[in-house]
Amino acid sequence: MEGMDKEPWFFKDLSRLDAIRMLLAPGNTKGSFLIRESESNKGSYTLSVRDLDNNAGDTVKHYKIRNMDKGGFYITARIAFNSLSELVKHYSREADGLCTTLIKPCQTRIPQKPWWQDEWEIPRESLKLERRLGGGAVWRGIYNNHTKVAIKNLKVGTMSTSAFLAEANLMKNLQHPRLVRLYAVVTQEPIYIVTEFMANGSLVDFLKTNERRQHDHKHPHRHGISGKAQTLWLREWRLLKRGITSTGTCGRPTSWCLRTSSARSPTSASLASSRTTSTRREKVLNSPIKWTAPEAINYGTFSIKSDVWSFGILLTETVTYGRIPYPGMTNPEVIQNLERGYRMPRPDDCPEELYSIMNLCWQEAPEKRPTFEYLRSVLEDFFTAQKQQYQTQPC
Repeated sequence: MEGMDKEPWFFKDLSRLDAIRMLLAPGNTKGSFLIRESESNKGSYTLSVRDLDNNAGDTVKHYKIRNMDKGGFYITARIAFNSLSELVKHYSREADGLCTTLIKPCQTRIPQKPWWQDEWEIPRESLKLERRLGGGAVWRGIYNNHTKVAIKNLKVGTMSTSAFLAEANLMKNLQHPRLVRLYAVVTQEPIYIVTEFMANGSLVDFLKTNERRQHDHKHPHRHGISGKAQTLWLREWRLLKRGITSTGTCGRPTSWCLRTSSARSPTSASLASSRTTSTRREKVLNSPIKWTAPEAINYGTFSIKSDVWSFGILLTETVTYGRIPYPGMTNPEVIQNLERGYRMPRPDDCPEELYSIMNLCWQEAPEKRPTFEYLRSVLEDFFTAQKQQYQTQPC
């Protein structure tokens, strides 16, 4: 449309995913918005608006802008507008059915080069490190004097600069309400990755709290809710990052998110270089053995099927309030027992149906383990059945 390219809120060729990423980036708040061309219906438009949900946190809502036969636009048939500018002016005055009024156009930065120094780059001076979280390289900090953030810095000797920046680049493409959100990066030494601050810490910390137990008493159908959240994430992104232990998974006050945690995870490259079983065992003993599939322990073979195994282990943590898998066993004992075909017994209060799903994940032969798409389907069926059963119980 002639003249529309000059409007600060008009992003013609922006994809839905990029719209989410940009609206959730620093500089935007509830009510930030943009209008883009529809991906599914060329010639039509979509209004994308940042909102703040009490349960999910910051989210982005999308509204179809429909074309009228004789010209003009509308979101709801109750009211039509001659132009997109009129539409924006109206919803800037009142929400009128939208999630919020339109406050300001989406803010973005001019891209820089090289590839990692893009709109995510921020000056180091905008960050203040307050307190180290745990014993690692992550700090609680403040961004721009008001936003609480988590700041991960590259510790010397832990991983290469390129791998650290690759992790940040991966997170740029993972903007979702159930995921820890990347806010920014500092690519000059010392390198920082700046992410959303999770008040409840890691998932395992939250699982051990009274709040989690009270949550389960109020919502008994939500066994394994974090697993459900992660299957939704898998469906959305078709991507799995190694290291899905509950210590690498963070808890929002009322929801869940998966955090990339490459520093905890063994890589096939580091293990495949082992020439003997003994050398290989020495290397993997320093890895999260209790979450690792047998073929990855023994041969350094990591695949989507070894991730399925790890996912099954994670499910046990969600129903045992963060109990470490294989309680009472050392890592060498776990390895020996797995070689004999041992599997963890069903945890107390774990439904038989959910335990059956865990055992599917722990098939000895990787090819016999289910796909994540299958797991998503059966878990959603399980949660639906649990919810219906709970709702039909007498009060």
